[in-house]
Amino acid sequence: MMDWYRSGSDAERKTFWACFGGWALDAFDVQLFSLVIPTLLGLWHISKGDAGLIASVTLVASAVGGWAGGMVSDRVGRVRALQWMILWFAGATFLSAFAQGYWQLLTLKALQGFGFGGEWAGGVALMSEAIRPQHRGKALAGVQSAWAVGWGASVLLFTLVFSLVPHDIAWRVLFAVGLLPALLVVWVRRNIAEPEASPARTAGLAGERPSPLTTLLGVFSPANLRVTLVGLLLGTGAHGGYYAVTSWLPTYLGTERGLSTLGTGAYLAVIIAAFFFGCLAAAALLDRIGRRLTMGLFAASCVVVVLAYVFIPFGNTAMLFLGFPLGFCAAGIPASMGALFSELYPSGVRGTGVGFCYNAGRIVSAAFPFLVGHWSESIGLGAAIGIDAAIGYSLVVVALLMLPETKATVLTEGLESPVHLGDGDLAPAAGPRG
Repeated sequence: MMDWYRSGSDAERKTFWACFGGWALDAFDVQLFSLVIPTLLGLWHISKGDAGLIASVTLVASAVGGWAGGMVSDRVGRVRALQWMILWFAGATFLSAFAQGYWQLLTLKALQGFGFGGEWAGGVALMSEAIRPQHRGKALAGVQSAWAVGWGASVLLFTLVFSLVPHDIAWRVLFAVGLLPALLVVWVRRNIAEPEASPARTAGLAGERPSPLTTLLGVFSPANLRVTLVGLLLGTGAHGGYYAVTSWLPTYLGTERGLSTLGTGAYLAVIIAAFFFGCLAAAALLDRIGRRLTMGLFAASCVVVVLAYVFIPFGNTAMLFLGFPLGFCAAGIPASMGALFSELYPSGVRGTGVGFCYNAGRIVSAAFPFLVGHWSESIGLGAAIGIDAAIGYSLVVVALLMLPETKATVLTEGLESPVHLGDGDLAPAAGPRG
C-alpha cells in the first residue's frame, strides 16, 4: 500500500506530510470540545441541548468555511489557502480558552469551525492535484488517518491535564494548547509548492482568472448540478452519522456507563486506534475495488455496529472490545470522500466543489448532534446516538447509488464536469465541453 510513497517524488511526499500534519492538528483542536462537554455541563449549568447547539453551530460554520476555503484555494492557490485556514482555526481554539460564558464559547467555536472546514477543502484539492491518479485514493485515505492521530493526541492530553489540573481550569488549558497547529504553517511555507494543475497557477501563467462569481456558481452549472446535489446528500449523511457518535460518545461513556476520566480515555483509545486502521483499510480498497463500493461497505457496517454498541446491553469489557469495529467502520467513509469528491469536479471549481459537498452537508448534519442532546432527555443518550447515526449512514448508501465510479480518473481543467469511465481504467477524462 505504501509503494506509491516509496516511488513518489519529493514533492508528493512533502505534500502528503503537510496535509497529514494539517489533518492531525485539525482533529486535535476539534475533538477537544467533545471531551470537555461533561465538565462544562457541571461548571456552567447548561443542558445537553445547549452543549449540542455549540457542536451544531460549529458544524454550520465549518460548512461555510469549507465552501469559502475551497473558493479561496481556487483563487489564490491551494498552499496559501491551507496556511491561512490553519492559522484561523488555531487562533480561534486558543481564544476559546478565555471564554467567560456560554455565548462567548459558542461564538469562538463557530470561528474555529469556519477555519477547519476551509482547511480540509484546500488540503484535499492540494493532494488530489499533487498525487498521481492511480495512487490518489491511497494517498488521500492515508492522510485521513491523521485524524486518528490528532484525536488520540487530544484524548491523551485530556487524560493528563484532567488528572493533574483542577477541572474548572483544565478545560482552558486544553484549548490554550490548541495554538500549536500554527507552527505547521512555517514548514508548509518553506517546503510546499503550488501544484502544476492548480487553477491559481495555470490562470497566473495565462494572465487570467475566472471571476469569484463564476467560481462560486460553477458547482451549480447544468453540467455539475446533479453531482453537487448528490454530494450534498452524501456529506449530510456522512457527517450526521459521524458527529452523532463522536460529539456525544465521551458524555455517554461518562454519564450512562459511569466511567472515570481514565476509563473514558481507555475506551476512546481503542476506538481511535481502530479509526486509524480503518483509514488504512480504506486506502487499500479505494484504488482496488473503487470509491463507491468501499464507502458503501463501510456505511452499511456502521449502521450495524453503532446500533449494537448502544442498544445491546454489553458489559463494560465487551463494550471495550466492540469499540474497535465501531472506530474501524466509522473511518472508511471520511477516508474515501476526499478522493471521490475531488474526482467529480474539474480544476476550475475543484476546491469549491470539494468544499461544498464535504462541508455544506454539515449544515444539515448539524441537526444530528443537537437532536441527540434533545432526544436524550426523553429516550436516553444511547438510544438517541444510535438512531441518529443509523439515519445518517443510511443516507450515505442512498447517495452512493446515484454517483458514478471515479477510480483513477485523470483530473481535468476548465469549469465543466469530467466524463467518468465507470470502473476506472486509467484514461483521461474529457476536457471542457462547449
